[in-house]
Amino acid sequence: MITDSEKQLEKIFLSYDSILEKLKLLNIKTKSNKEITHKDLRQAINIMVEKHPTCRWKGKRPNRKKYYILIEGYYWLILVYFQNEKLQIDADVDFFTKRIKQYEDALKINPKILWEKDMNINQLENYFHRAYGTIKNNIIKMNKATNGKYKYHDENNKIIISKEGIEWLCKNCFKQKYLELLEAYKMELTEEYIKRGFPYDVF
Repeated sequence: MITDSEKQLEKIFLSYDSILEKLKLLNIKTKSNKEITHKDLRQAINIMVEKHPTCRWKGKRPNRKKYYILIEGYYWLILVYFQNEKLQIDADVDFFTKRIKQYEDALKINPKILWEKDMNINQLENYFHRAYGTIKNNIIKMNKATNGKYKYHDENNKIIISKEGIEWLCKNCFKQKYLELLEAYKMELTEEYIKRGFPYDVF
């Protein structure tokens, strides 16, 4: 007999079969408009885990051989991987942005400031892990779009980009970096969420 607590867990930890059933009910299909198979789902989950390993969306329940997917991971699958309306990176950013807002509201926490200091080009190379030329070209792009309001020179005549400019670069040019920042912050909120007794991936 399935207990009430087990029923509650089933709402948080989904089997592959239950995910496939939900996808079918929602009429979510592959990009070639075919029904999603076990193979398609396993491939999607492998990509999910590769892209977001810190989120711990895939795991095993105690004394169970089968893998489960956390409900948050399930929503990532339908809102990011299997959607066709946006580029995946944009859908990914939107997903984490919305999840962060939900966590902040649940925890009654003020939003975290992700960009706290101005940087010169050499610092931006390390920050974005990109070559000097790539950074410079995207600064030019930013200056054209913002009329140069985020760039200034320091006392040594070095080009400095304000923290607002770094935010602009993240959101418009280096979206993978932006996604990494969002994921890291989301997991900070997740850990606080767990500390307060809410269920995540801990039984």
